[in-house]
Amino acid sequence: MVVSLSQIARQLLRRVPPFRRAQGPPPPLPSGAVIDPAFAGRKRAKLDRIRPLLRDDLPHGETETFYDFLSDDLRTQFHITDTDNVSANNYDDHAARMIEIHSGGFVLDCGAGLRPVYYDNVVNFDICPYPTTDVRGVGERLPFKDGVFQAVFSFAVLEHVRDPFACAKEIMRVLVPGGRLYCVVPFLQPLHGYPHHYFNMSHEGLRSLFEDGMEIKRQEVPPSGQPIWTLTWLLRRWAAQLPESARRELLSHKVGDLLADPREYLDRSFVRDLPLEAQMELASTTALFAEKPE
Repeated sequence: MVVSLSQIARQLLRRVPPFRRAQGPPPPLPSGAVIDPAFAGRKRAKLDRIRPLLRDDLPHGETETFYDFLSDDLRTQFHITDTDNVSANNYDDHAARMIEIHSGGFVLDCGAGLRPVYYDNVVNFDICPYPTTDVRGVGERLPFKDGVFQAVFSFAVLEHVRDPFACAKEIMRVLVPGGRLYCVVPFLQPLHGYPHHYFNMSHEGLRSLFEDGMEIKRQEVPPSGQPIWTLTWLLRRWAAQLPESARRELLSHKVGDLLADPREYLDRSFVRDLPLEAQMELASTTALFAEKPE
């Protein structure tokens, strides 16, 4: 598993461009090898600085590159499974400014994924042992002491945790008084998993996670969350998973052709022939039927 992730990381690090900002980013990770001696030294120094932030009441291990708090009990409790899926994104301008503002302290990237640029003041927390992961664990049980981070990032993570309310409480717990949160979650996005996808939420749902413990300053739609992303994602995935004849029928339509009552399209091939797995991925709603044991 670790070897596979390392191979994927090498490929991603070659093709993901370093984050750009006015004064230039820190040195990007080496593209020829995931960990070279210089990077290993930076990582070891940061891990030493992170150690006082860690809780001492949770079982954990330690490797050369990260602290591991992902115990078997947590794996079972929160249904954690290993995955070869890789999340790798650059920071936007808001995040970059927060990293720079808090350069004298620590920023927690909660669910960091694989970061193409490694910042010495950002603690990369994830369930996966990526080369850039500093601490491994689950968001519902953050292995950090109270009030140790000046800022916390949570980007496209809370839809992947089984208990986003518990995760939100943990995020608020580890922030210093006056600490800042930058959180992004999907509202209208198809099913996607790292490795699971449990919840999407509206801006009101996101607000409800934090409004009892934080002063909400503003809410907005970032450039990466504009409605065009939903539209193109849905149409591309829909078309890609259809049989060829049904795909041609779907792509022959103009946007205006698809604005009638949805019931008028239910017997069309581009609706009828969509595989069940694709229906679940792109569904407007899903249904569950259950029975309580006697």
